[in-house]
Amino acid sequence: MSNLSILNLLRSAVSNGISDIHLKINETPAIRKDGKIMRTKLPKLSEEDFLKILNILLPSSLRNKAFETYDADFSYDLPGVSRFRVNLSHELGKLFMVIRVISLDIPTIDELNLPKSIEKFSSYPNGIVFVTGATGSGKSSTLAAIINHINNTQEKHIITIEDPVEYIFTPNKCIITQRQLEIDTLSFPEGIKYALRQDPDVILIGEVRDTETMSAALKAAETGHLVLATMHTNDAIQTINRAVGFFEPKDRDGIKKQLAESLRGIISQRLVPRIDQQGRIPACEILVNTPTVKDFILRDSLEQIYDLVKKGNFNEMISLNVALFNLYKNGIISKENAIYFSDNKIELQQYMRGVYHGSSYST
Repeated sequence: MSNLSILNLLRSAVSNGISDIHLKINETPAIRKDGKIMRTKLPKLSEEDFLKILNILLPSSLRNKAFETYDADFSYDLPGVSRFRVNLSHELGKLFMVIRVISLDIPTIDELNLPKSIEKFSSYPNGIVFVTGATGSGKSSTLAAIINHINNTQEKHIITIEDPVEYIFTPNKCIITQRQLEIDTLSFPEGIKYALRQDPDVILIGEVRDTETMSAALKAAETGHLVLATMHTNDAIQTINRAVGFFEPKDRDGIKKQLAESLRGIISQRLVPRIDQQGRIPACEILVNTPTVKDFILRDSLEQIYDLVKKGNFNEMISLNVALFNLYKNGIISKENAIYFSDNKIELQQYMRGVYHGSSYST
């Protein structure tokens, strides 16, 4: 594959709605579209081809790291076309890379077909909001939409700490400072620590993945800042468990109290293939922290939180199954995919048979 053809492949990915490109030495390039992996008809990549591509995409500041460590994340700009997030890794001693397409245009909450109630999370003056889901579930796009909603409606200072920087924001009513790990700051904890000295109102944390980052995020949330962060968890209960589980058992009672006070909400999402048109649509579970939810967190009665969310009749909370049920009921997703993406398939099937008596919810 020539230098020119990798750029053509990136352009083609953008124009054809491809979300990811997979490149491995001695293999045919593969792509992901609408959640499905497909092989291209391009020739296999030689090691020389791969290194030429890497030479184009890899920033000079990261070239030593790329060959000295096992994994590296960086971004690449193709002016007028798109941005790309690249992960460079090793498999059986050989390099491979996955390239994620990041649109130049920041999507709105409406364009992403997210519940309108998500806008409320942008209006909190402090506390922490988690956006969760598996890799490729649209977390970054959801966070970008929330950040841009703040940018267009409020006068604040937003600081993002990312690995790497994905969407590039154009300041409107807000001042926006975007910082990338290992270029602008050493780590997420260090970035949060120094962000607190930079007069922020809102802090976006690209990913909470260790104790130090979680501790710094909670500190920022309880000291008068709105913190937006992602985690790789599947639902609200798992998110709370993971947040507490970062810490030693002797510290967890204090962390539960801190989390119960600071938590504003959790958005857990999955992208489900549509049947009414091409593409995928998010099915979102939404937890809003209320006095009752706080009490359940403190008492470690997390299963009762699910019962509360499932009722869906106040505070615009919604369970994943109710979201999937409504998308199915409205003819947007198939019955098979609704069941496939559900964690409680028996309950969802009961909804489909008319057993469901909760409040309906429309996206």
